[in-house]
Amino acid sequence: MASEITKEFIDHIELLISNKDDRALLDLLSEEHPADIAEIIDDLNLSDATYLFKLLDSELSAEALLEIDEDDREKILKNLSAQEIADELDELDTDDAADIISELPEERVTAVISEIEDDDHAKDIVELLRYEEGTAGSLMAKELVKVKENWMVPTCVRKMRSQAQEVRRVHSIYVVDKENHLIGRLSLKDLLVASAKDKIANIYIPKVDAVHVNDKGEDVARLMQKYDLEAIPVVDDDNVLIGRITIDDIVDLIKEEAEKDYQMAAGITEDIDADDSILEKTKARLPWLILGLVGGLAAASIMGGFEDALLNYPELFFFTPLIAAMAGNVGVQSSAIIVQGLANDDIKGSMVNRMFKEIGLSIVNGVILAGLIFIFGFFLNYDINISITISIAMVLVIILASLIGTFVPLILDKKGIDPAVATGPFITTSNDIFGIFIFFYIAKLILGF
Repeated sequence: MASEITKEFIDHIELLISNKDDRALLDLLSEEHPADIAEIIDDLNLSDATYLFKLLDSELSAEALLEIDEDDREKILKNLSAQEIADELDELDTDDAADIISELPEERVTAVISEIEDDDHAKDIVELLRYEEGTAGSLMAKELVKVKENWMVPTCVRKMRSQAQEVRRVHSIYVVDKENHLIGRLSLKDLLVASAKDKIANIYIPKVDAVHVNDKGEDVARLMQKYDLEAIPVVDDDNVLIGRITIDDIVDLIKEEAEKDYQMAAGITEDIDADDSILEKTKARLPWLILGLVGGLAAASIMGGFEDALLNYPELFFFTPLIAAMAGNVGVQSSAIIVQGLANDDIKGSMVNRMFKEIGLSIVNGVILAGLIFIFGFFLNYDINISITISIAMVLVIILASLIGTFVPLILDKKGIDPAVATGPFITTSNDIFGIFIFFYIAKLILGF
């Protein structure tokens, strides 16, 4: 059952720390989950958090370190020596250790690596740090259980027991040949019922899904989601087994990508947190705000070109925000669906078919909304031509906004640009401009000013 970290509990922790009552602290936290320990540390000031972190045994503190907020973790790591950080990394899988050490300043990385007791563990961490961020290589862990096809069953069991001591959770057993090429996987059930005289070559399953070390993390996530995998092996150019990616790493990746896309959709160009400085937040938000300003000035300029319309038909002015809002809303809706589909690899079929589908959907939605506007104008005794103008403009604006919202993300994706950038301010601003222009141009054609 999940623990609730209350203010009273935190106050009690702070009191024990101030009294240097280490035994009571350890007794109190001995049954807590590492995630709860991390939450407690996040709620403490830096001095108390560092004291508590150093008090815990390395196995527990290492697990908690992964769960601590990134900014708080950076502050705690600054207060630890290279030896203390190395002790934490010794308790972690290579992928988690590489993630932690990648957050350190370059001048500390070498010092920490040199303090890691297990030379093989240190070499594996260094290897993972060489892979480009966001690739399968940067996500994988080196710890896994693999067996060779020429082993007899008793040898296989003995070797697996030895390897399993270094693996926190055994998701799969991979089968390799003499050159360490991945050739299949081994079912634990098949191993248990096999004869002691059987070779692994006679009982392993040749079919195994794998990813290349340079594959994008998003592609790995889609593959694991498609086949409902808890882990997937990673191979190099020669199909040599070099690591595995587990579902917890993919969940973290999906969360990070979702947060990034959400911020981009909201018009934030850089990854920022609530506690970042005013300067960092300004740098992240200002570019899109400038874009919105330019769009607003462009819309105002367009309206200025139709000054006679506003003088002769002031009712048009009151519907200008409505037209702009509908254009922005429809565009964001369409782009959000496309961005989500691209992320999930659900976008199928030709561009032409998608275009006609969007036009059909836009016509249906536009006609319904235009009809409501027409009825609204009738009850307010608006001139019939004004109601017709607004209704026709509404339909055309919705069609155009839907097409822009649909095809801009698709085009950006084909150009290798993150389609999430198309949502939010970009789509809204562009549709505002086109929407205002269409509205007044239709008004000019119908009302004849």
